[in-house]
Amino acid sequence: MSRILLFFLAVFSTMGVIAQEKITLEDINAGKYSPQRIYGVNPLTNGDSYSQLSADRRQIICRSFKTGEQTSVLFDVSEAKGDVKLEQIDGYVLSPDERTILLQTETNYIYRHSFTAQYYIYNVVTRQVSRLSDGGPQQAPQFSPDGTMVAFARDNDLWLVKLLFGNSESRITKDGQRNKIINGIPDWVNEEEFSTDHSFCFTADSKMICWVRYDESQVPVYSIPMYRGERPRIDRNDEYPGTYDYKYPVAGVRNSTVTVHSFDIASRVSRQLSVPIDSDGYVPCIMSMGSADDMAVVTLNRHQDRMDIYKTNSRTTTSTLLLRETDDKYLRESAYTSLKFYPEEFVLTSGRSGYEHLYLYSLNGELKRALTSGNYDVTQFYGYDPKTGNVYYQAADESPLRRSVFVSDKHSRSRRLSSEQGTNDAVFSSNFKYHMNVYSSAVQPYVTSLRDASGKNLKTLIDNAPLKERTDKLCGQKEFFSFTTPEGVTLNGWMIKPRDFDAAKQYPLIMFQYSGPGSQEALDSWRMGQAGGGLFESYMADRGYIFACVDGRGTGARGADFEKCTYLHLGQLESHDQAEAAVWLGSLPYVDASRIGIWGWSFGGFNTLMSMSEGRGLFKAGVAVAAPTNWKYYDTVYTERYMRTPKENDGYSDNPITRAAALQGRLLLIHGSADDNVHYRNFAEYSEALVQQGKQFDMHVYTNRNHFIYGGQTRNHLYRRITEFFLKNL
Repeated sequence: MSRILLFFLAVFSTMGVIAQEKITLEDINAGKYSPQRIYGVNPLTNGDSYSQLSADRRQIICRSFKTGEQTSVLFDVSEAKGDVKLEQIDGYVLSPDERTILLQTETNYIYRHSFTAQYYIYNVVTRQVSRLSDGGPQQAPQFSPDGTMVAFARDNDLWLVKLLFGNSESRITKDGQRNKIINGIPDWVNEEEFSTDHSFCFTADSKMICWVRYDESQVPVYSIPMYRGERPRIDRNDEYPGTYDYKYPVAGVRNSTVTVHSFDIASRVSRQLSVPIDSDGYVPCIMSMGSADDMAVVTLNRHQDRMDIYKTNSRTTTSTLLLRETDDKYLRESAYTSLKFYPEEFVLTSGRSGYEHLYLYSLNGELKRALTSGNYDVTQFYGYDPKTGNVYYQAADESPLRRSVFVSDKHSRSRRLSSEQGTNDAVFSSNFKYHMNVYSSAVQPYVTSLRDASGKNLKTLIDNAPLKERTDKLCGQKEFFSFTTPEGVTLNGWMIKPRDFDAAKQYPLIMFQYSGPGSQEALDSWRMGQAGGGLFESYMADRGYIFACVDGRGTGARGADFEKCTYLHLGQLESHDQAEAAVWLGSLPYVDASRIGIWGWSFGGFNTLMSMSEGRGLFKAGVAVAAPTNWKYYDTVYTERYMRTPKENDGYSDNPITRAAALQGRLLLIHGSADDNVHYRNFAEYSEALVQQGKQFDMHVYTNRNHFIYGGQTRNHLYRRITEFFLKNL
């Protein structure tokens, strides 16, 4: 009898543990299942070490690339000297000689990439801390190559601090003015779509500063109503609402006029550089070329099918065209975001072969050789070693679903440095002797290890074994699949089934997708799903749903033809492929084809609406979060890259608003009232179109929330809203 009693006690105890460990929305949003990662890794110049910010943000630690062991402490708040007392820091910037550090505190984010902060100068030798500036928060500070100066932006102007002269501060530009002139910092659309928070740099000899000047005075103002709210709470709007006014160019309207300038630090003379820029063109980036006076200035035409790289002299102001890259549709962002210059060469990422590959050029613009080749996309460029001719990169060579790390030598012989099947990423030491590999898969949280030049594992720093053990028990059954549509197009996807899946039953199914140009959700990586790890999808699987995700035409890592076939007609092929995916998934014996839902965020929200209005009534319910509903309401750079302007392309006329009468299924619309990216206007105009078509729908607006819709209890509320909607309607 006692043995039987003990047996049942053990059973009930185990059941209690399982119940306690059941995934909840609150635990997901609180980060309970967040994997351990190493952030802020900076390879040091000695080639053997890297620095990182400690978990408590009170130290900057140096560690060995070979052993992972701590070798020294660059900064410790408890040992810092001076009148300034810091409790912790948000980030740091090392000088080129690593003897001075800019300590980032009081960070205040502006848009996706930009922020202001109060920076402090820290001398590694003396341990003295002093303010970088007393004039107010700074933005995007940069050390000069010789480490003796720091340039930064404030209030739309550029400033310079000379460390050898008592941190003396001077103003470089004086015409900066909000919503009119910006010096060295991109305007909203250039920041958002060219993925940068600054547009200035020093020349290699530290004698000149060059920058892009944005004249946005003729760009229309967009006003966002702002309320008092709670998270964030804006007390000045308590009696009457206020507005946030900024320059936002929608498709087809005027952009900022851009010019490039230089400043001679010794003579304090400013010059406008003679760079051939189209009157409506862009300068996505400028950078030092390594020689004393020369800068590389990259320009794009408005259609973004032509990129020019100019060698520009910062003193004489003259420019010489080094390279012109063109495409019959558009150039991918990697053409300029991955561009890197070396003392005698530069490396360009190009899709000219039909796949993204790396090419080596001389500084005169002559092609020396293709560094990579094959019917696969290079997905990341890590670096090039001029001494050996080796190039280091990530590629989707094995499958679009996976990523490996490679080295290719000067004879174009490639060698895989990662052995794990899934997604691998790397940070290389400054001499490429070592690298930190970060691996994950759909079922494996991130594993961080140190490796040598051959790829041999020297030490595993983080394996996330406890998290894997927990999520193996808690997450649904994950699997990948592919199928071929009636048009002969093969599409890839993943599926998450309930833990107690029974093939003899039929389950409702929810499809999650993003579908934007060059994006990828069907990837063998721990970032699977909306919250990573397939956690939200597993939460829903516990409630009796199957979750699936399919990458349709237009998505990335499958070459230019697959990605760019949606050109000029965003949403048509993408929504058709989601509908075909629903047909195929609905044909599976364990899927109830009468109960299929779809949802997505941003472009995924747009494609949700397009798919639900595709005509066949395949989706019983859908959720669209922060969705664009007419591309003429979205910004110039992104929209025109894929659609050209509304005057040039009648493809704009096919959108969720014009498809409103064709909407089928129950719909939940969600938007943040202060979304600076996809404006609330999209939500308002689409909901009005549904009203006038007699379409009933649900909606939820989050006060003062931007495109990411977070703060306080917001995410818990958001996911609960989505969950309850699908529970009710599927």
